[in-house]
Amino acid sequence: MLNKVKMAQKLVELRGDKSREQVAVDLSISYSSLVSYETGERAPRDEVKIRIANYYGVDVADIFFLT
Repeated sequence: MLNKVKMAQKLVELRGDKSREQVAVDLSISYSSLVSYETGERAPRDEVKIRIANYYGVDVADIFFLT
C-alpha cells in the first residue's frame, strides 16, 4: 500500500543536494509534478515510478510501497 508521507520523505532523502529543477529535467517530468510527489500531494503514475527508481538506483518498492 502506498504511504504518501513516507514516499515524500524518501524522495526528498534520495534527492539529497540535487536541485528539484535538475531532477525534474533528468526525469523528464515537470518541476510542479516533482514538488507534488515530494510533498506527498500526489503519487506518480507507474511509468514515472519506474523512472524515478531507476534514476536513484533503488527498487520501486523501496520508495513507493514502504510499510
